[in-house]
Amino acid sequence: MNIDIAGLPPDRIVFETSPLAELGLALHALSEPGHHPGLHGWATATAAALEPDLADRLLEAEFLWRNTFSDIFMPFAGVRGGDGRAGATLAEDLDILDRLDDERFVAAALEFTCAGLYGAGAPSPLASAAMRTRALDLAAARGPQQVEFTQRLLTDPVTVRTWIRRLFEDCDQAFFSDTWMRVRIQLVADARYKTELLRRKGLGEALSAVSAALSVDTDAGRISIDKLSEGRTNAADPAVGPGLTLIPSSFGWPHLMVLHAPGWRPVIHYPVHLPDLPSPASVELLQLRMEALAHPMRMRLCRNLARSPYTTGELADSHGITPPEVSRHLSLLKKAGLVTTRRRGRYVLHQLDLTVVARLGSDFLEGVLR
Repeated sequence: MNIDIAGLPPDRIVFETSPLAELGLALHALSEPGHHPGLHGWATATAAALEPDLADRLLEAEFLWRNTFSDIFMPFAGVRGGDGRAGATLAEDLDILDRLDDERFVAAALEFTCAGLYGAGAPSPLASAAMRTRALDLAAARGPQQVEFTQRLLTDPVTVRTWIRRLFEDCDQAFFSDTWMRVRIQLVADARYKTELLRRKGLGEALSAVSAALSVDTDAGRISIDKLSEGRTNAADPAVGPGLTLIPSSFGWPHLMVLHAPGWRPVIHYPVHLPDLPSPASVELLQLRMEALAHPMRMRLCRNLARSPYTTGELADSHGITPPEVSRHLSLLKKAGLVTTRRRGRYVLHQLDLTVVARLGSDFLEGVLR
């Protein structure tokens, strides 16, 4: 995924917090606790304390944050003629959400029905009969609640928008106000630190501090994000207004989300770094490792290499193949970073890197959730 930044003034790249964006990820953590093992305690306690009416309403609207993370949680990026800045409070963010026109609001709220067309600039279901039919058809796959909600949103968006704002306000009163008060200090400090890093050491250093999945090519004027999804947006589009916003989140890990809808300012929503978590492997390296282990002979070689160091000759003798064949298999395993080597006299010993192999499951999970 790429963000074009050629011609973007440096002062239009900003780090800031957004209560509404954080509420969206908090709701996601409540509905998908398996994505966020570090938040199990918070999710369990919060869900248990919800009033039944609020819990039912959250279930009715959960497609806004469960399977896809709707752009309505970052409305500052989509308000036509806006300054592209998030609100300082949830109330301010919700006021910005109210300024989002109906067509954009409905299209963003129904992203789960048009994910395949997200980067293509498809018309809003309010403006296109074909998109309206598509939205209803795809909502049907999610269940009757989603169909009913989609029909209400398409028929009477004003009433549904009021209902959604009240839902978020009730979440604030029930649990999010206290949660935001607790996490805000860390998020403000993170945004301030990275702003200073951007000013003193440049964009490359600031992005490296955000995530190992981000990189910048200053010559090409492009930020690359290592994600399985594909997309491209322009942070200097004059039709939208230049700007790139980076928002830290305490609830985000392992997700690294990029708002790249046409006609919206791009936003990178990133998890605050946790020092006890190793940097995730790149998608390319993860694919290389899984392909290296997919061959049955290399799997058998790994069985030996996991137990102790072996020479090429020992492995060839053990498995009844030639040393050159062993060398070819080892070369692929080493290229994938799965095998280490060391010399003992005239012998070269090979051994499986157990730490790297143990990370494969979590690397895969982080890669597909990122």
